[in-house]
Amino acid sequence: MHPGHVAIEPCRFRLNGRSSHHGLLKQGSHALDPQKFLNKLHDSLAIDSDIISTVEFNFSGDLLATGDKGGRVVIFQREQESKSRTHSRGEYNVYSTFQSHEPEFDYLKSLEIEEKINKIRWLPQQNAANFLLSTNDKTIKLWKISERDKRAEGYNLKDDDGRLRDPFRITSLRVPILKPMDLMVEASPRRIFANAHTYHINSISVNSDHETYLSADDLRINLWHLEITDRSFNIVDIKPANMEELTEVITAAEFHPHQCNVFVYSSSKGTIRLCDMRDSALCDRHSKFFEEPEDPSSRSFFSEIISSISDVKFSHSGRYMMTRDYLSVKVWDLNMENRPVETYQVHEYLRSKLCSLYENDCIFDKFECCWNGSDSAIMTGSYNNFFRMFDRNTRRDITLEASRESSKPRAILKPRKVCTGGKRKKDEINVDSLDFNKKILHTAWHPKENIIAVAATNNLYIFQDKVN
Repeated sequence: MHPGHVAIEPCRFRLNGRSSHHGLLKQGSHALDPQKFLNKLHDSLAIDSDIISTVEFNFSGDLLATGDKGGRVVIFQREQESKSRTHSRGEYNVYSTFQSHEPEFDYLKSLEIEEKINKIRWLPQQNAANFLLSTNDKTIKLWKISERDKRAEGYNLKDDDGRLRDPFRITSLRVPILKPMDLMVEASPRRIFANAHTYHINSISVNSDHETYLSADDLRINLWHLEITDRSFNIVDIKPANMEELTEVITAAEFHPHQCNVFVYSSSKGTIRLCDMRDSALCDRHSKFFEEPEDPSSRSFFSEIISSISDVKFSHSGRYMMTRDYLSVKVWDLNMENRPVETYQVHEYLRSKLCSLYENDCIFDKFECCWNGSDSAIMTGSYNNFFRMFDRNTRRDITLEASRESSKPRAILKPRKVCTGGKRKKDEINVDSLDFNKKILHTAWHPKENIIAVAATNNLYIFQDKVN
C-alpha cells in the first residue's frame, strides 16, 4: 500500500450503535437529504459505552479484536477465500462477543472503576484455542477463545436433558459418544491479574518469551508471569517520595519484539527510556535515553503538552521504534538517542489552533500509531475521521477519511486535503470546518497484508488494497 497512490476498499461494521428512521424532513422549501440527516442523527446518538477504545489484530491477522467503553470485547474473523467468492479476502465477520469487564467500586478509596477496555493484546497461538489479554484501569484478564462443534451424549449418571438419574435404577454401563452440533465459540476467563496497580493501567505488552508480560500505569511498570496471578514484580517505579515533586508520568510501554530482556517506556515530557532487565532487577536507571532537543524559538505555553508521547511501538524488525506526540510521528533508530531519524507531521495545520484545542480538552487526546507488516509504512489517526499514512521509502504521505459515504462496498477512497487559508480548492476542506468530535485514536494494520482497521467513535472500518 503506497501512500499517495492508494486504492483501498472499505468494509464497515457498526458496534452496538443505535439508529432511527425519520422520513424526509423539509426545511422551508428545501428538502433535506434523508441519508445525511440519518448520518448526523446516528452520530448524535452514539452512546458512550459503544465507543471503541482499542483495536488489535492477532499474529496471523485472521482475528481482529476490539474493546469498547462498555467493557465488551468483539472479535471478528476473516472470511476464507473461496472460488465462488474470490473478492471476500478482506471481509471480517463477527466471531465472538463477550463482556470482559464490569464496573466496580473501590470502597477504600471511594472511587468508581469503569469497565472501559484500555488495551487488548493477543498471545501467539499454541493450539486450536486463542488467548488474549484485556485490561481496564485496574484489572487484567487472560481470556481463552475456543470452538466447540461436538457434544457428549449417553452419560451414565444423568439423562440427556441434564437431570441426575437414580443410581439404583442404573442397570447397565453406557459409553458416552460425541455427536456433532452447531459451532459454538466460547470465551472463558483463565486468569485474573488484579490488585497490582494504584494508578490507571495504560499499557500491556506480551514478552517475546511468551511466558511473561508487562503492565504499566502512570508511575509504575510491573512484570507478570502468565501462570501466576497473585504476585507481580515491580521493574520501574518513578513515584517520588513527595508527590509534589512529580514532574512526569509514564504514558506507554512495550517489550522488544525479539529481545526478551529489553523494553521501552515513554513519558509525558516527550522522552523515551530503554531498559535492560539484565542490568538490574529494578530498571529505574535506564540503558538508553531518547530525546529530541527542543528548538527554543518555537517554545510556547503548549510545548510541554504537545510533546507528551501518547504511544510507542517497536518495528517488527526490532531495529526502530515509533512514537506519537500530539502533532507528529517520529521514528527512532535504537542505536541513535539524540534525535529521531524520521519525523512526519500529522496535522501541522492545527498548531495555530492549540488555544481552542486546549479549551475543549482535545489537546489531551491520545492518538495511537502502527507499522505495516514490512515496517515500510506507518499509520496514525487525526480529527474529522481522517487518518494519515506515510511511506518511509518514498516519503510520500496521504490523508484518507473513514466515513459512511466512503464505506460502500468496493468503493475507492479519495485522498483528502486540508487548507489553512486563502482560496479553497474543490476537494479541500478548511481547517475551521474540521469536526474535533470525530477523531480516530485507534488503528491497527494486518501483520502480513495491506488490510487496516480504523476505529471511528462506535464504528469500525476495515479497508484493504484494491482487489483486481
